Formats: sequence, structure tokens, C-alpha cells
Amino acid sequence: MHSPDSQLKYLIEQQWPTAQAGGHFFTLPGLSGQSVRITGEQGVLLARRSPAAPIPFVDRQREFRLLHKLQVSQLAPRALGWREPWLLVEWLPGETLPPAAFSARREAVIHLLYHLHQQPLTGYRLSLAPLLQRYWQLCQQRNWRWQRRLRQLLSRGEPRPLRLAPIHMDVHPGNLLVTANGLRLIDWEYAADGDVALELAAICVVDPPQADAWIAAYAETAQLIPAVLHQHIQRWQPWLQLLMASWYQLRAEQSQDDTLEQLARASWQDL
Repeated sequence: MHSPDSQLKYLIEQQWPTAQAGGHFFTLPGLSGQSVRITGEQGVLLARRSPAAPIPFVDRQREFRLLHKLQVSQLAPRALGWREPWLLVEWLPGETLPPAAFSARREAVIHLLYHLHQQPLTGYRLSLAPLLQRYWQLCQQRNWRWQRRLRQLLSRGEPRPLRLAPIHMDVHPGNLLVTANGLRLIDWEYAADGDVALELAAICVVDPPQADAWIAAYAETAQLIPAVLHQHIQRWQPWLQLLMASWYQLRAEQSQDDTLEQLARASWQDL
């Protein structure tokens, strides 16, 4: 990125009044939207742009407000400003967690999640039924398995939450930052108020061989009965499976990325 647009310049000047939007701008890789690291004499900032093509539930203004509500918890980067289409947050120094270390750091990850789940509700409720319907509307290619599963789930209704709390909904090694102050979560664009069992269901998808260990560890920390938590996770699994397949389908169509197209095909076959 050679130079910022007027909206991003405004946000930078709010943080660095003497900078006149000076500094260096580095575009970072990412699937949901353009992120830019801004370095200058005053420090480092991170700007997250709204996706060029719509992605259901991704809203930088909502993300800004949610991060602001979580500021006291120190779980997430501080939200510094929002001006369509840009969200400006603090840059957290650190390295993402290596995939091989995900299971090894289970205790720390569970502690981080439990701390998040103890925070006050944000006021942004995650409802998967309208979210899945929106994916259906946005996609051009609609697999017949998709329509059948969507109808089944909508007629059944969403599972009743085991415990409603703020959830991140995208916990994986790439979104866990190893910092001097311990693990921190980044990329909060899918975060909202939802069932802790849905959060655990998503983690089990990331680390299937260790699913039982993740469930047992969280149940012990949160003082839940493991069998009850497991039962609620099972109820969410078909919803999560369809959500992932829908996401792959939409992002494959928007990006024309071969890897995403392969993941979308494989997801529909799994249904």
C-alpha cells in the first residue's frame, strides 16, 4: 500500500496529530479484508479495512464497538478509531502461535477463553439461522446438499445455549499471539454473544484428534459437566459444519482461489 486514503489519514492523524499520516504502510495477508500495518516515529498501528465484497456478519463498526467493550479485560487489541471503511487498532507485538504448539498450550488457551467467557455480554447476539440464510442468498453456486441441510436445521431451530457469553468464534493458532504478557487473541471480526459450547465446537474442528481433551479441560475450568458440554457441542456441530461450508463457498466465489474452491467442494461432500 503506497499511501492511505482520506478516511485512513483522518484516523491516523487522530492518533498521531503531528504525523500528517506519515509513516510506512505494509499490506498484510488475510482472507476477510485488507489489513495494513502502519509504522512511524510514534509507534505501530494496525488498520483493518471492510471487505470489498460482503461477508455476512463482518462489520468493522460492530467490531470497533465490541473491542471497546472488551478493553478493560485486556483480552484484545485496543480499538483506537473507526471511520468507514477502516478500523484502527493498536498493534500487538508478538508472534502467532505455531500450529504444532496449539495442543501443547491448551491450558493457556482455555484460561484465555474462560476469561473471555466471563466478560459482560456485548449486546451483539450471534444467531446462525439468519447468518446461514444470508450466505445462501449471496452465493451463486448452491449445492443441493446445502439446501437440504439448511431446511433441516431451520425447521429444527437453533440449539438452546448452555451458557451465553462473549465468544471469539475464530480461535486457531493464527489468531493466537504469543506476547510478553501471555497469549492474546486477534482478529475479532466474528466475535459476538453466543453459546460457549459453540466456541468449543469450533475449536474441536481446528484440533479434531484432541477434541475430547479440549472439552474436558474447558469443562473442568468452567465447572461444567463434561458429558453435558459434549452433548451441547454435538447439537451445534451440524450448524457449524454448514456455516464453514457456506463460508468456503462464498469466499471461493469472491476470490477465485483454488484452495478455497477445493475446501468448498470437500465441505459439500462431507454433508
